[in-house]
Amino acid sequence: MSADLAIGIDIGGTKVAGGVIDVGGQVLVRARRDTPHRSKSPDVVENTIVEVVDELFAAVGRERVEAVGIGAAGFVAADRRTVVFAPHLSWRDEPLQENLQRRIRVPITVDNDANAAAWAEWKFGAAQGESHVMIVNLGTGIGGGIVTDGRLQRGRYGIAGEFGHMQVVPNGLRCECGNRGCWEQYASGNALVREARGIIAANSPVAANLLASVGGDPADLTGPLITAAAQAGDQTSIELLAELGNWLGVGIANLAAAFDPGTFVVGGGVSAAGRLLLDPARESFRRQLTGRGYRPEARIVAAQLGNEAGLIGAADLARLERSGEPS
Repeated sequence: MSADLAIGIDIGGTKVAGGVIDVGGQVLVRARRDTPHRSKSPDVVENTIVEVVDELFAAVGRERVEAVGIGAAGFVAADRRTVVFAPHLSWRDEPLQENLQRRIRVPITVDNDANAAAWAEWKFGAAQGESHVMIVNLGTGIGGGIVTDGRLQRGRYGIAGEFGHMQVVPNGLRCECGNRGCWEQYASGNALVREARGIIAANSPVAANLLASVGGDPADLTGPLITAAAQAGDQTSIELLAELGNWLGVGIANLAAAFDPGTFVVGGGVSAAGRLLLDPARESFRRQLTGRGYRPEARIVAAQLGNEAGLIGAADLARLERSGEPS
């Protein structure tokens, strides 16, 4: 039996998700584990990755898998082997590809998770046919990826696309990367939850519905719960998502000034809010865009592949690396 499948692994701040992917970008089998807490050893995260891969091997047969692609939430070096820095995990100059290759007996490729998602949305999803694409992934933080004329733009050192760490507020909120005022402190899932908890901590009556939804314990509040409340008509949650969308538009306008893409694809878990997030983002983008009224405007669209974009892209990139094709 020929090797005709690839495995994609998407490592985020909260989960390790995996899938067996065919050449058309379809997910045939899925597996998932929670990401161990960042204070634990990197070995623990790697053990979790191996568990997910072994489960997927068992489902389809190791002999059918030609490559494994890892999409890591961090700065991946140009060699696509080393995670230089991961703000939401405990990796620092981590030789991830080498460590995993000793334990997983098929070729392994490591890339940034948002690069993988950008590739998937360009090849199989919302940006098919677009020559200049940027993806903005809103999750625990903000990741990004750039595809130009069918090639991922990784930068000289492999770290292009870390949009979440652009400074949008001088001397603003402290970020886990060590700097202040990073975009992801204002437009990510963590920012959404922080703002909601702040309203609750202020004993504001407008947070009553949110507080009731978690049984009176703000620690149980999550981004999906806030989104669900907004979709059910809770005005405070709607306003929180609109504020997040405003910051999203500010950052996208900055990116448009620098890169001039044709399409921005907004993905990640927070994008599940749909128009409650994207409509305010589009309005903010138009207000902030340099040369507004005198230049073409990029489209801002929702990702089509959902939370599986990262693992789909990671698998396809690993397959291309294995075959020697450019990406």
